[in-house]
Amino acid sequence: MTDPLTSTEGNGQQTSTLKLVLAIACLVWYGVLWFLGLLGCFNARKRYRLRPRSPLASAPASSVPGVSIIRPLKGLDVNLYENLESTFCQEYAKYEIFLCVGDDQDQALPIVRELIAKHPAVNAHIIIGEENVGVNPKVNNLTRAYREAAYDILWVIDSNISVDPGTLARSVDALGPPPTASPSGRRRIALVHHVPFAFMTEPSLGARIEEAFLNTNHAKMYLAINAVAVDSCVVGKSNLYRRSDLERVDGSLKPHTVNVAGSPSERGLAAFGRFLAEDNMIASALWHELDLRHDVSCDVARNAVGNMSFSDYIWRRVRWIRVRKHMVLVATLMEPLTESVLVGILTSIALKYLVGLPPWIFLPLHFSAWLFVDLDVYTSLAGHPLPSGRVWWSFVVAWMLRECLTLPIWLVAIWGNTIVWRGREYVILRNGEVQKSGHNGGHPGWLQWKFWRKRDTVNDGYEPLEL
Repeated sequence: MTDPLTSTEGNGQQTSTLKLVLAIACLVWYGVLWFLGLLGCFNARKRYRLRPRSPLASAPASSVPGVSIIRPLKGLDVNLYENLESTFCQEYAKYEIFLCVGDDQDQALPIVRELIAKHPAVNAHIIIGEENVGVNPKVNNLTRAYREAAYDILWVIDSNISVDPGTLARSVDALGPPPTASPSGRRRIALVHHVPFAFMTEPSLGARIEEAFLNTNHAKMYLAINAVAVDSCVVGKSNLYRRSDLERVDGSLKPHTVNVAGSPSERGLAAFGRFLAEDNMIASALWHELDLRHDVSCDVARNAVGNMSFSDYIWRRVRWIRVRKHMVLVATLMEPLTESVLVGILTSIALKYLVGLPPWIFLPLHFSAWLFVDLDVYTSLAGHPLPSGRVWWSFVVAWMLRECLTLPIWLVAIWGNTIVWRGREYVILRNGEVQKSGHNGGHPGWLQWKFWRKRDTVNDGYEPLEL
């Protein structure tokens, strides 16, 4: 017979061993997160605190490659006049602009015409009307300009983004020479993207939280992942790539050496109309199908955030977590373990178990250090520290709210497959493909009371996927 005392002691040893392994694993993971956080902070300092002027900014038109700038428009977006004018003022000798609206009644048209009249030397075109190539309205809006563009290099910029005058020249520098002139043996840069830097145009709670999120944790991890460069990680607010490369991919994410039965035959921009996050899928296709790489420019995409309510912010985050769940499932499931609150609590428990350090000592140090690094990232992107006084405190309070909201938002998002985007409900399919549900959207299920009923219409523009 088995001795009960011996069996109990054996179970106790196994439990102690398991606790020890989990505690050590927690500390190792905590170290990995700090490595990524410091890597993002270091890259922000290195990349954004010095932005040299590109030689292409003063070069004649005959010696620089032409660029077609495409801006999808719908309605009076936040800060629209200033956003659009920033592309008319680029220090670059050879570019054209396409300003695309869905119909001739669009409210953006008077602003577009005023800017064209104000800058007659700029080669600007108005595109009225869309081509229905898929469920993604942004792709439908872009398609005509994509086909009519005179140049191979395309720069697609969302309507709520403004850029510095030297951005185009520095981005073309980063993109490098055309495929025929690229050095052999090196993976050519196929796409140049810009980190979003949010700024509020109206003081609202959701806008403050969005600003705190994009300018700290999001930018930090975005830069760190792109520095490690193990896979594609791109936000599509401002992207530069070649049409000739896009014409070679179809969104299957399979290398061209692999013959995929049943893969889409259509290539180019139209092939991505079936995805909601077309920008991320284009970047992934260039990476996986052509084995090409991306680069982050030393410029930011200045993202105007308007009157975003608290619920708008929450449902925006829910929307994109659900999209990412069908594109990068493992990373989405791991997401709560990369955030300061949950990882801080778990690490405090591990340290208490291993060395007896009380959580009330560790947690204040943990959150203070996390905030310090995030504010340093903000300083690098903005070019100046966060102003002291009331502005500093309101930003930090928004930062704390964002950190505390991450787990509840994730829990809501992970259990659904429908999203509301621009007033319409979509069902998310595998790999980020979507289909319309057939009726106008409303936030479903047990959260559908008055506080949550406000739909995602704060910005009726074209919103890209944010990683």
